[in-house]
Amino acid sequence: MPTTHSPSMHQRRALVLFSGGQDSTTCLAQALTRYAHVETMGFDYGQRHRVELDQRLAVLGALRARFAGWAARLGDDHLIDLAVLGQISDTSLTRDVAFAMERSGLPNSFVPGRNLVFLTFAGALAYRRGLDVIVTGVCETDYSGYPDCRDDTMKAMQLALSLGMDQRFLIDTPLMWIDKADTWRLAHGLGQQADAHGGGDALVQLIVEHTHTCYLGERAVRHDWGYGCGACPACELRAQGWARWRGAAG
Repeated sequence: MPTTHSPSMHQRRALVLFSGGQDSTTCLAQALTRYAHVETMGFDYGQRHRVELDQRLAVLGALRARFAGWAARLGDDHLIDLAVLGQISDTSLTRDVAFAMERSGLPNSFVPGRNLVFLTFAGALAYRRGLDVIVTGVCETDYSGYPDCRDDTMKAMQLALSLGMDQRFLIDTPLMWIDKADTWRLAHGLGQQADAHGGGDALVQLIVEHTHTCYLGERAVRHDWGYGCGACPACELRAQGWARWRGAAG
């Protein structure tokens, strides 16, 4: 998807799909450097790691407190009740079952249609709020094979939303072609860009302390890279990315 700057980019208004995790927080930080006005949107779909919904507010509060320039651009937050999605999804993210690979080759953490539903609701909200960019942290590089995270899916959804609402939307996917180590690196650079006096480390530590990625919702165990069980696929990916980034930086 297009991610390059143009003179008009800084005048655009964006809606960030914001879960409260590492990826969506990094996307939010980038949106706050790129767009004139930014709003956030989260979804309660009965996820096992529902604690992420509480962390969303912690992250937003910390961003406003630490980065004054971003706070001026950060608008309303919207939380959407999508409990029906959890009711029809028999997955390890919505049921108390062990993480495993299915016969299809996809992990049982795949919630069919989740990102398609998210983007449809995001398009409807963006239309009503006068926002023309939808930012999402989907990625083809470090991901579990979810078909609704692919670049082709995002391009198709951008076209469908633009045609279906008769308004030209841009779906911005800043993380599509980078891995978790690069995501940490990107966050550090964005923090420095926002505040040269320790902003890079400040944003990284904000992500470590306040964001939530663990599929099991574990917030009692603190690692160098943040809170989590340390064993689920999301924790492993985050920890490995942290180790690669810190190793390269050191």
